[in-house]
Amino acid sequence: MLTISQLAATAGVTVRTVRHYHQVGLLPEPERDGSGYRRYSAQAAVDLIRIRTLADAGVPLARIDEMLRARPEEFAAAVAELDAELERRIEQLAEHRRRIADLASGERLALPPEVVAILDRMRALGVGEQSVRLERDTWILHQALDPEAMRRGIQEKNASFDDPETTRLFLLCDQSLDWAPDDPRVDRLIDDLDAWEVAHGRDSSRPGNQAVIFSRLAEASPTWQRILGEIAHRARRRHAAD
Repeated sequence: MLTISQLAATAGVTVRTVRHYHQVGLLPEPERDGSGYRRYSAQAAVDLIRIRTLADAGVPLARIDEMLRARPEEFAAAVAELDAELERRIEQLAEHRRRIADLASGERLALPPEVVAILDRMRALGVGEQSVRLERDTWILHQALDPEAMRRGIQEKNASFDDPETTRLFLLCDQSLDWAPDDPRVDRLIDDLDAWEVAHGRDSSRPGNQAVIFSRLAEASPTWQRILGEIAHRARRRHAAD
């Protein structure tokens, strides 16, 4: 007969593990003998070794009792099922690793390659990282709010960088993040942006889903809050005059 310490040593586990197996019902706990000790049989050692072997192989504790009692064909079926589950977990973990690797670049995690290319193009133009992050966030919102319009938006954005005047305004918008709202340059930028909207048929007075995107831009800078508000106000005045 074995003490609990001897049983644990025989099976290569800790006494704490033996007690845990008692608690979850995997290994019966013997009654105490006349000296007040629990004594374990050789069969208990065999059972504990089988339990440890299954646990080490990744079998969930909740299924070990079922497998210990299974007939050979049932045991083989259970092993096949567990193997298939492990395969699914391996594939899932591989996908998690891929997504974690994408976190190194941040943008690639949530955006298509075409948008990432736009962000890289902005950096090449000299746009600051704060503006790049804002652009990234607006694309993330755009993708969530109106995914069907993404392709058109990507084409329009790339075309805008091919236009010198649009690029000039974009670079000024980047610089204006650090301007005070009452900086005289803001007034000139508002005039230029408003003229650009008129020339390109844009309408900031009816943002629709774009309201969330405008809110994200306004949150980033008091100056941009003023710029967006003034441009929308001018667009509403034009509609009222029509």
